[in-house]
Amino acid sequence: MEQQHLDEPATLTGGGLVRVRLDVSYDGTALHGWARQPGQRTVQGELELGLATVLRHDVDLTVAGRTDAGVHATGQVAHTDLPPELFAQHEGKLLRRLRGVLPPDVAVTGARVVSPDFDARFAALARHYVYRLTDADSGPPPLRRADTAAWHRSLQVTDMRVAAALLLGEQDFAAFCRRREGATTIRTLLDLDVSRDGDLIEIKASADAFCHSMVRSLVGALIAVGEGRRPAGWPASLLTRTERANDVPVAPAGGLTLVRVDYPDDDELAARAVVTRAKRPEPHRADPAARG
Repeated sequence: MEQQHLDEPATLTGGGLVRVRLDVSYDGTALHGWARQPGQRTVQGELELGLATVLRHDVDLTVAGRTDAGVHATGQVAHTDLPPELFAQHEGKLLRRLRGVLPPDVAVTGARVVSPDFDARFAALARHYVYRLTDADSGPPPLRRADTAAWHRSLQVTDMRVAAALLLGEQDFAAFCRRREGATTIRTLLDLDVSRDGDLIEIKASADAFCHSMVRSLVGALIAVGEGRRPAGWPASLLTRTERANDVPVAPAGGLTLVRVDYPDDDELAARAVVTRAKRPEPHRADPAARG
């Protein structure tokens, strides 16, 4: 997506503001998820405070996907609307100034004006996650301990890959989601792949969107297959259920990282947002469990 210039009228929203896209990374270990919560450190809370401190202007962020407590991100995306003269004043120095006020486990890696039709949540085409775990007796390498989960049993990756392939496509993933009132659990799982490199196992998951705890529940089901406790067809057999399956384990949050969010070209942003809003209406702001 090309950066737009502030003097182009097309960059202004209906309120005379410019829409600013923020690219965000964070180590979620000590954070209570994305959504702001009273008395808790959250990604949204830290970012909005940092931005308000630098810009001296209140900021309200919309995010591509609200990650759970303990989950990390290297490719999270959010947007906010700002007065054009305010962003122009800080544009060249914003990242460095944010670095000075944000805690070391949260970083803004990019900030640019985008089309007013850009919506970090509703215009997204796909979200991509990676889950890292190791079944090494020694546990994860010390320098990767924050984003790599330790597993105490040896895992058969071949069986996990077979199970993963059976879950692809548009399905009702109710068995793998923590239901939110009025929200659909139908998702299109674009990719779910399992690979091993020595003692490191990576599970890559991509979908148009994920509901609450869906990725970690999918990983938990695949781990049960990898341990030999369940047959390869078991995770797919749960797709007939209309409520969460209590026998699906939820993998630890620390192994999960949001690595990328995809968006269409500018001329397709508005149409994409309309389609997504029809499927997944905006969650109540006070609901910290709502996930994109």
